[in-house]
Amino acid sequence: MKKLLLASVFAASTFSPVLMAAEEVNVYSYRQPFLVEPMLKEFTKETGIKVNVKFAKDGLAEKLVQEGEYSPADVVLTVDISRLAELTDKDVVQAVNSDVINGNIPAQYRDKEGEWFGVTTRARAVYSSKDRVGKLPASFDYMDLAKPEYKGKICTRPGKHPYNVSLVSAMIAHHGEADTKQWLEGLKANLARKPQGSDRGQVQAIKEGLCDYSLGNSYYFGQMINDKEQKAWADAVYINFPGQEAFGTHVNISGMAMAKYAPNKDNALKLMEFLSGDVAQKMYAEDNFESPVKPGVAPSELVASWGEYKADTLSLDEIAAHHEAAVKLLDEVKFDL
Repeated sequence: MKKLLLASVFAASTFSPVLMAAEEVNVYSYRQPFLVEPMLKEFTKETGIKVNVKFAKDGLAEKLVQEGEYSPADVVLTVDISRLAELTDKDVVQAVNSDVINGNIPAQYRDKEGEWFGVTTRARAVYSSKDRVGKLPASFDYMDLAKPEYKGKICTRPGKHPYNVSLVSAMIAHHGEADTKQWLEGLKANLARKPQGSDRGQVQAIKEGLCDYSLGNSYYFGQMINDKEQKAWADAVYINFPGQEAFGTHVNISGMAMAKYAPNKDNALKLMEFLSGDVAQKMYAEDNFESPVKPGVAPSELVASWGEYKADTLSLDEIAAHHEAAVKLLDEVKFDL
């Protein structure tokens, strides 16, 4: 009874009875409003289906578990394979079999069971100081970050942030747990400060001379370039794509899934198909500086100016399979302490 009351209160506070009409779709989103609202508005313009959104920084999977079959959620938008895997692990999403979506999204970027789909890709880049380091050579690899010559020169956000957990998971897939643990120990020894802040905060630290290198997602570079207050940070660094002579640059995704008890299932499918199509994919590319998952949709001119790179072809399913091992290794080396 308590669970039912909590779910009812949440539903009432999030989506009013007026909004719970026939032609609507309810979205739970980890993605920031300015990143997804343009696409959702375009979807409404094209279909007449109203999109109601609840934005959150964390806790959506737990919220869906709590709400159970009384959840108003139809579609979940999130970032990183680790968070998509969490949704499947908690059994709060359902499989979707759509010829449209499967035709738009390559198999590498969707769950083999159809429970989640990538919408955009982003590279886990390495930023380097223009003044003190310069552009890194094509031979530069993530493994190099553990070399002694980088001691005291690297900044990163916490290791247990989903973006870094996924990178560590990929390292385990390629190198095994023992070598990855050794790499993490070397990387920790080379940090200029305790892991903290955001990806953009690490670039700011490079600008301020606190470190010479940082890990960060590629789309943040575009966001900083287009932010008056942060452009100076971006101007102080080069963006580099590691692994070009090895496995390639680690690539992750933002993604979508259909909620397990979606009350507006048909509209949810229409929205997911729209997000995988040309219009939304182009908008993601131009507005968010992420790369489209749909083949044939070009990145923005700014993203293209950073140069082409070889992306790691490791499947996201395999990366997700090493998530627990990655967290365990980060704990063992006390990376964030």
